[in-house]
Amino acid sequence: MILADKISLLRKKSGWSQEDLAEQLNVSRQSISKWESAVSIPDLDKIIKLSQIFGVTTDYLLKDDQGEEDLVFIKSEGDSAMRKITLEEASTYMELVQKSSRRIAPAVSACIVSPIVLLYLLGLSQAPDAVLPHGAALGIGLIVLLVLITGAVATFITTGIPLEKYQFLEKEVFELEYGISGLVQEKKAKHEPTFIKGIVLGVILCIVSVIPLVTVSVLGYSQLTVLLCLDLLLIIVSAAVFLFIRVGMIHDSYQKLLQTGDYSIERKIISKKIGPVAGIYWCMVAAAYLLLSFLTMKWGRTWIIWPCAGVLFGAITVFLSQKNSKK
Repeated sequence: MILADKISLLRKKSGWSQEDLAEQLNVSRQSISKWESAVSIPDLDKIIKLSQIFGVTTDYLLKDDQGEEDLVFIKSEGDSAMRKITLEEASTYMELVQKSSRRIAPAVSACIVSPIVLLYLLGLSQAPDAVLPHGAALGIGLIVLLVLITGAVATFITTGIPLEKYQFLEKEVFELEYGISGLVQEKKAKHEPTFIKGIVLGVILCIVSVIPLVTVSVLGYSQLTVLLCLDLLLIIVSAAVFLFIRVGMIHDSYQKLLQTGDYSIERKIISKKIGPVAGIYWCMVAAAYLLLSFLTMKWGRTWIIWPCAGVLFGAITVFLSQKNSKK
């Protein structure tokens, strides 16, 4: 569907005459008539204004491969004008995410490796010729664990505060100013190889991490050796998680600005609809789990409620998604 047909369609859906639309755009009725008959096309500023008036994206107006079946309104009657992201805001956000990923990734890794000193010292204290008492091993290990976790939490808080004002990118529908989409897509394309390498390497590390622990467990090595392999597992997993977060945060920032993937307009609309349902649903599941567990006292079996509830919730989400797509 070409732009001319879309203007006519949206105007009629809004119940406006050509004069009504012309008045809102501060143009003549003849201009509207020429646009709708494809004799001429509106300027860029008028296209942006049209997207705001009709509550659709400029992409929808400009892309001929999108027709009435692809129409998604990004605001309803009574809503305020759609938020627009400037080049400065987009650039500041992308730079902030890159800086934050350098701090959050190692902080999460620190949380994962925080128990390794505790596990190692406890293993030493239980050896037959141990010099370090069990109490001292426990105390030193807990101190190291708490220091690492405290530092990580402090990092999460200080890093998260500047990002709070950009949380609307995940939930609200917005529009990028002209030229920003191309800039973000270019950055995303450059980062794509790094993102893929980081994810692949992270997955490989997660798989490799369990090999030493499984090997020593099967061969019947000492408890200290098992604990050392467990420490090694935590270190390798922490490296994998570091990669996931480091490349993932940057990749997500591009998706949020472009409103693609998990942050598409359709997903945001569905999330708003399913949010209240999800809260009630999981409260009912938790209540059913506790009630059944206390009545039967078979806690080892009643946990099956959770995976079943997860599968059912997924089906509900798919149903609501399809219903929204049809609308």
